Amino acid sequence: MDVRSDAVVLFGVTGDLVSKKLFPALYELTRRGRLPATVLGVARSPWDDQQLVTAARKAVTEAAGEVDEQAFEQLAARLTMISGDYADPATYERLAGALAEARRPLFYLAIPPAVFDAVVAGLAGSGLAERGRVVVEKPFGHDLRSSHELATTLSAAFAPERTFRIDHYLGKEPIEGLFALRFGNRVIEPLWSAEHIAGIQVTVAEKFGTQGRAGFYDKVGAIRDVLQNHVLQVVALLAMEAPADRTRQAFAEAEAEVLRQIKPLTPETTVRGQYAGYGDEPGVAPGSATETFVATRLTIGNKRWAGVPFFLRTGKLLPGTHTEVVVEFKPPRHDLLPGRQEPNLLRLRLGRGDGISVSLQVKRPGPGQATQTVELPVDFDDVLEPRREAYERLLDDAMDADHTRFARQAAIQQEWRIVDPILDRTDGVQPYEPGSWGPDAAQQLVTWHNPA
Repeated sequence: MDVRSDAVVLFGVTGDLVSKKLFPALYELTRRGRLPATVLGVARSPWDDQQLVTAARKAVTEAAGEVDEQAFEQLAARLTMISGDYADPATYERLAGALAEARRPLFYLAIPPAVFDAVVAGLAGSGLAERGRVVVEKPFGHDLRSSHELATTLSAAFAPERTFRIDHYLGKEPIEGLFALRFGNRVIEPLWSAEHIAGIQVTVAEKFGTQGRAGFYDKVGAIRDVLQNHVLQVVALLAMEAPADRTRQAFAEAEAEVLRQIKPLTPETTVRGQYAGYGDEPGVAPGSATETFVATRLTIGNKRWAGVPFFLRTGKLLPGTHTEVVVEFKPPRHDLLPGRQEPNLLRLRLGRGDGISVSLQVKRPGPGQATQTVELPVDFDDVLEPRREAYERLLDDAMDADHTRFARQAAIQQEWRIVDPILDRTDGVQPYEPGSWGPDAAQQLVTWHNPA
């Protein structure tokens, strides 16, 4: 039976997400012959079809540089614009007319949370939800309570198997590759426990600031924007037990189980920071205590990770843009060599320029057994074929009704539970200079292994 979506509808088509990510993804899907014949854009802006095509060309040119004209013309021929208010039933009547021949449309909600309920209600009221699938973007709520409310709104219109919660991190090849690294290498799996590992550090650093979106960011902050989702998803992939089998359900159960075993974060082991000058940006509330940086210590209450601290940090205007995991191993059991032995480190680069490196101790030339550290690096761009971008993969999966790379409600609820004690605090935010690694207090949590 054919389950692939036969139309794509982009709500919020005039917004940044569509321009920066979704138009380039649709273009790449067109090049591979994976895009259905109908692509509808919906927004309140009074655009016509030509304005939609012009916006798509601009986005594709900026993302791809050189444009395959034949492929773009195929994409342009599919694009149709529908303008209207999200709360107006007439908007959905026009949409239903345009989708009269579509049996399995995919609705992508690239819209602000404030209009989410109106769009879901419009799709349900017009009967379109009954035969469609829906893709929703993070944030999946603002806290645990609102996450439940969002799930209730969605489930009233779309069955769970037709609901796709998209977090682009789960579509990134390097993030997905953590699973293969864990369970595809006999040399790693026996060492992956408290018996051999002293600690794990996860850094998600951004060199840029709010990029003109300070008004939005001020209501969110680093905990909600990155720690609650991206960072905790990396932790789950690092810490989970082996799934019972290869099914998506087994993976979901293993992921949810390790998240349930993570203890809630505490203010006492969390450092919140705000870069100097943030309060002067347009849209930031006077005296705002919103954090642009957070570092924290996480613990997992199970046998595998007993006593192993996970140190997590993320922030804006840091020295570089990096997503990196550093696994620090315990010292050798036998103290047979002179001097202090540096720990073995497994460094996983998960952003652009992804790869892996291992630091080992080797004998330094000369008399005696003095050692020095050497790095064994692998750059994945040198050894692997080109990888597809996350949004292209995720759109493709959603059209195939494949949930593998999408966030699951059970995991999302656990992630909100974990961060709940450090949300919405109005005290303790500490200043830091742009280009630094956050407030001085963050350096007291642990000796960080900074990205190169």
